[in-house]
Amino acid sequence: MIAVDWGTSNFRAFRLTSGGGIRERRSSQRGVLHVGKAEFESVLCEEIDDWLDDGETRVLLSGMVGSRQGWVEAPYLSCPVAIEDLARSAVRIPFRRAHVRLIPGVAGSDENGVPEVMRGEETETVGILNTCENEGLVCFPGSHSKWIHLKEAKISSFRTYLTGELFAALRNGTILGRTMGASDAALGAAFDRGVARSAESGGLLHHLFGVRTLTLMRQIQEDVSASYLSGLLIGHEIRCAMPADAEVRLVGLTSLCSLYARAIEICGGISRIEEDFAAARGLAAIGARIKWN
Repeated sequence: MIAVDWGTSNFRAFRLTSGGGIRERRSSQRGVLHVGKAEFESVLCEEIDDWLDDGETRVLLSGMVGSRQGWVEAPYLSCPVAIEDLARSAVRIPFRRAHVRLIPGVAGSDENGVPEVMRGEETETVGILNTCENEGLVCFPGSHSKWIHLKEAKISSFRTYLTGELFAALRNGTILGRTMGASDAALGAAFDRGVARSAESGGLLHHLFGVRTLTLMRQIQEDVSASYLSGLLIGHEIRCAMPADAEVRLVGLTSLCSLYARAIEICGGISRIEEDFAAARGLAAIGARIKWN
């Protein structure tokens, strides 16, 4: 089977063995934002042409390729959602060279009834479920960080935080960026200080202005101001999302997961960084449960 994680910015494909192992893998920057509405079939052919020529007949897709901006808009399943639910609801896509299925997204709501949605993370979460105990908390750091609660081998609920996108917007589009050096956010004393500040009174909006004043008064150097801002935002996210003394599995880029791991430690939790093949494992687990014919 060919497993494809087709996101907003990137395309990742895995050629899997019958047992779900990875035989080959490849990636490109031909994410959904870089593909025209009528181009998805041709792009898929170009990306996996040789694997199809070699006899692969099943292709399973997940991610933003199933969004309104993607190839076909797949429905959302409401929490709680099990692996079998995702497999049973996979959408057929007409494709002349193979059987193609598309995994649906997952929807939920917060405690006040405001909707939550995700596409792609549900498949990666299945990869975690398929290799560990059936309960726990998984975090996917990123532009829109997801915190997913697992219960009884199902995705029971989740929350989304705009942390990464807010960091970029504040750094590049507000006065805070005027006093920041070119350095990226990194582990260190400034990051730790930002996380610690998130526990103090005043709230996020007040704390954000302090990013500027601390630099103006030379209490933080410009070259580490971005690290302080990152720690502040991630700290606020974790204090909202993480129950006390929780153990969190982190999935994503190692550099970003390392920042979250440090912040979780400061906030009193425990974390474990998972290897970045959760999408392939999840696609394999769902694909094994699909009735292809």
